[in-house]
Amino acid sequence: MRRKFGLQFSLTQRRLSPPAMLATIYAAFIALGAVVLWLPVSQTGDVTLGDALFTAASAVTVTGLIVVDTGTDFTLFGQIFIALLIQVGGLGLMTFAALLLSMMGLQFGMPQRLVLRDELGQTSLKDLGALVRIIVAVALLCQTVGAAALMFVFVPEFGWSEGIWQAIFHAVSAFNNAGFSLFSDSLMAYVGDPIVNLSITAMFIIGGLGFVVLADLYQKRSWQKLSLHSKLMLFGTVILISWAWFAFAVLEWNNPGTLAGLDSTGDRIWASWFQAVTPRTAGFNTLDYAQAENSTTIMTISLMLIGGGPSSTAGGIKVTTIIVLALATLAFFRRQERLNIFGRSLGVDEVMKVLALVSVSLFLVLVGLFTVSITYEGDFLDLLFEVTSAFGTVGLSRGATGELDAMGRTFIIITMFAGRLGPLTLGFFLAVKSAPRVRYPEGKVFLG
Repeated sequence: MRRKFGLQFSLTQRRLSPPAMLATIYAAFIALGAVVLWLPVSQTGDVTLGDALFTAASAVTVTGLIVVDTGTDFTLFGQIFIALLIQVGGLGLMTFAALLLSMMGLQFGMPQRLVLRDELGQTSLKDLGALVRIIVAVALLCQTVGAAALMFVFVPEFGWSEGIWQAIFHAVSAFNNAGFSLFSDSLMAYVGDPIVNLSITAMFIIGGLGFVVLADLYQKRSWQKLSLHSKLMLFGTVILISWAWFAFAVLEWNNPGTLAGLDSTGDRIWASWFQAVTPRTAGFNTLDYAQAENSTTIMTISLMLIGGGPSSTAGGIKVTTIIVLALATLAFFRRQERLNIFGRSLGVDEVMKVLALVSVSLFLVLVGLFTVSITYEGDFLDLLFEVTSAFGTVGLSRGATGELDAMGRTFIIITMFAGRLGPLTLGFFLAVKSAPRVRYPEGKVFLG
């Protein structure tokens, strides 16, 4: 029986490409999660199968958009299962499969390694096992330290048992950039709390940098020795956070619905910091985004679209993509054939990949926006915010998700799924590889 099952599984893998296999695994896990969350042991009685499916999809894709209240509509068992879905979805299903097989002394075959490579966003099969071990070690360390820090806030307020669970759940959600909270208003009650503001943001910044960068930092421990990818990620992250922190404070300082409604200047600074960092796919909020200025909302949409780093728990088109796109634009106007930065150069292949990634991403956002707008009659900016949040697997909301009908929620689920798999994975899944048989003469197209 075991030999027959293995043969069937092997034949299935031969029929499906690695991107298709990855999509199938995630879809199956979401379906399983929906069934478990729909069971009476998981919820308090008000959660429909559609609600359970949306919650499971949001957890596995580490998005954080919700249609029911996680803290009240799910039992402790349901909350634990949601945390498990977040953990597995954030670190990667194939990552956990590789870890379990290695613990049992079983070999991780070539078909599985190909799927794992695509899931982690790598271009080579080299050192995948080492990267898996680094991912698990960093995740456990960061979540343990983060949960311990949050206990100093939650235990005095809720007692030992509930306080410890609150700390663990929010640590898992923060590191995996999920944005799920057991509080109905996310973390708005802790807008001025230094421990919450520092520990939560530190976890999702570390998780969003990417495990390749973390491994590089641990091994090299010197800016000069870091890889070009790590330098670009660190440089881009610092620039984006600094700019967003300053811009949010300036745009919202006198808004009574956000910063101006806080008691002290210190609270305003903490709130500006948190809202500047969280759009990079974290999903938590300490202010009501529905009250934000339109300019701030547009800035947040752009940050959600950018996201975090490759091979991380974050979504979006990624920081390195935006940097390479900016360098390519600058090189075009300077009439340069190669991109140069930090003493290294990038060729045409990197530019082509960036163009494909950005094009597919914008296409998915526009298609999602169009389809959801068919049945949604609310504010257009709110809808754009929700769709971008779903694609970037962010989880921030201005309230539109809860007002969507079944069709709208279905398309949001599809958008979250596409955002978690990644635009290039979907592109490789849909594309048909073919070798050109004829070399055509060059043509001239007028652009711009």
